[in-house]
Amino acid sequence: MNFGALIIGDEILSGRRSDKHLARLIELLGARGLKLSWARYCSDDFERLTETLSQTFASGDVVFSFGGIGATPDDRTREAAGAALGLELALHPEAEAEIRVRFGDEITPERLQMGVYPRGSEIIPNPYNRIPGFSIRQHYFTPGFPVMAWPMVEWVLDTKYAHLHHAEDYVEQAITVWDAYEGQLIGLMRQITGKFPDATLFSLPTLAAEGQRRSLELGMKGPAERVAAAMALIKADMDARGLEWQDKA
Repeated sequence: MNFGALIIGDEILSGRRSDKHLARLIELLGARGLKLSWARYCSDDFERLTETLSQTFASGDVVFSFGGIGATPDDRTREAAGAALGLELALHPEAEAEIRVRFGDEITPERLQMGVYPRGSEIIPNPYNRIPGFSIRQHYFTPGFPVMAWPMVEWVLDTKYAHLHHAEDYVEQAITVWDAYEGQLIGLMRQITGKFPDATLFSLPTLAAEGQRRSLELGMKGPAERVAAAMALIKADMDARGLEWQDKA
């Protein structure tokens, strides 16, 4: 099962707001033994958003979407989802009930519009203010506000996909190697890659600022037993070279 992220909003692409969802989604998935396969950013432009959603619906992946489901005219994610699926929009009765409870006598047609989704959608409970998100075809549409979106993502993961938690034999381990260059270790990297084709080696160098030590993150990801065996060889090689290293948390 592949998981994807779709982060929507002109304000992200213009730099008026900084995206916080991607890092948090990776963290929420990782805590459950899951991983993110891809991420996309998209503007609020209706045609572009509709085309993007057409592509992600066709992928069959589980997709978490952030942003564009508010009450203002620029929030067109609901309409784009309906257009991408060829579905009419309608006020969802459960969403209507939640919104009416939230606003009471201050309910307006504009506020009820936040409960209008493509037909066949289900609601995603919002513990912050009771205005739900919605889901359809393994796409989960949440608000742009992290305080609302992240608990909603957790609810989806723990309600809909609990059977996938820690189901895959997959881990990541790495060490930080001090005062080393990637070029020094290419031979080792080739050796490890050849010996462990069922796991993936990664190398992430750091450009040290003046007065700081140069470092290199070297690690493996894949089946736990194979990763452990590969990391043991890598650590032994670092010791043989006299390079200082430490496990990365």
